[in-house]
Amino acid sequence: MTRPKKTRRKKSRAGGRTPEWLTAVVANEKGEIFDLEGYAAVGADGAQCTSLTPATTIELPHGSELMFLPDRVPVLLDLSTGRIGPVDRNPYAPDEKIFPVAAFNSPGVVLTHTCAYEEHAHASILPLFSYGAVGWQQEGFRSAAMVVDTEPRQDLRRMPQDRIVAGVHQMQKQLPDNRLARHLEHCALTYGCPAGKNFFLGRYEAPLPTSQSCNARCLGCISLQSDAQLTSSQNRIAFTPSAKEIAEVALTHIRRVEHAVVSFGQGCEGDPLMAAREIEPAIRLIREATAEGTINMNTNASLPDTLKGLLDAGLDSIRVSMNSVREPCYTAYFRPRGYGFDQVVESIDLTLARGRHVAINYLNCPGFTDCPEEAAALSVFLEKHPVHLIQWRNLNFDPRRYLEFMQTAAPLGPAVGMDRLLQMIGKRFPRLRFGYFNPPRERFADQLEANQKEKLP
Repeated sequence: MTRPKKTRRKKSRAGGRTPEWLTAVVANEKGEIFDLEGYAAVGADGAQCTSLTPATTIELPHGSELMFLPDRVPVLLDLSTGRIGPVDRNPYAPDEKIFPVAAFNSPGVVLTHTCAYEEHAHASILPLFSYGAVGWQQEGFRSAAMVVDTEPRQDLRRMPQDRIVAGVHQMQKQLPDNRLARHLEHCALTYGCPAGKNFFLGRYEAPLPTSQSCNARCLGCISLQSDAQLTSSQNRIAFTPSAKEIAEVALTHIRRVEHAVVSFGQGCEGDPLMAAREIEPAIRLIREATAEGTINMNTNASLPDTLKGLLDAGLDSIRVSMNSVREPCYTAYFRPRGYGFDQVVESIDLTLARGRHVAINYLNCPGFTDCPEEAAALSVFLEKHPVHLIQWRNLNFDPRRYLEFMQTAAPLGPAVGMDRLLQMIGKRFPRLRFGYFNPPRERFADQLEANQKEKLP
């Protein structure tokens, strides 16, 4: 994967009428991207390829990035023949090789189609990003995606660097000896982590990375990779903060932010359940000091007995990472060690029974997530385990390789479409909320209250 240069060659447009399709976007070997007149953009939904239209796409969200994919050939719709197929050279400059261009969308949207391409025989696995289909229309890029959360929590336009640096300096004075605060500085300033930035900006959700280890070996883990072909996008935390350090950071955030959320389980750590020895007393320290704020945990939910102690201490909500509710597919991606899918479900049911909020961090890939078998399994799962929120999130993994892994694990029929899947789930479960970010208690209190009333005789 290579990020293209910002230059773009613009082709002329015939007439002022809005076309029914989006113009294809490709790149040359220099990384220059341009729209290709006479060819329409195509997106992939598993094995199915379809041309993109204005009605099935959105304006490329601010903060998204375009990437061109080496060792691959774009699949396009030739408008002169009406055929969809690979195009390896620029038809207007036959000596020029062309490459597919994909969109890595900013948070809050879920892909409906991935970038359509064919691989060369020697193509290596793509880095850990999601690869959305993209096209061009009337001076703007459009993405094959749906908006699932409009909250500007990670909008880069609202994160001025001078304010972040000022916030870092403030915390250096306020928490001079706190190692966790220093770690978050690195996350915000070096990795550009939006969660870290929000802590120093004094708003929304503050991260509380704690765990150095994990009992899963996720294919798409961004902090520790065993696959020599893949590179972690960030380093895992190298120490375990003390309960006092955790509580200091959390209370600092809660005391200055209305409807604050603090969350264990970040991209720069393993699973927080593995650090429960520090997290449980930290939660107790927080709750001894204040009843305000929402204490959340992003987790694989693998250890229900450990989770029970955290709920007793005052944990308000959990977000459970899942790529599938079919055990073979879940296992193929998470590759758990010392636990199984049954323990994940047990943790979900335990948290629901305690009257706490449960969200699913649902890792999506068009062609898999919206296949009939997955759609049916999700519906059955939600009937049995009425979670409160699905966070529809794009899976950061090579889409073709991911589908190969999943096809080995379980049957996959022709995709029904991500838009149709969300419509079906939303219609069948009207109280289930869709989103992207972890909500504060104030936002889900009505759901919890309604659930408790339903349990009364």
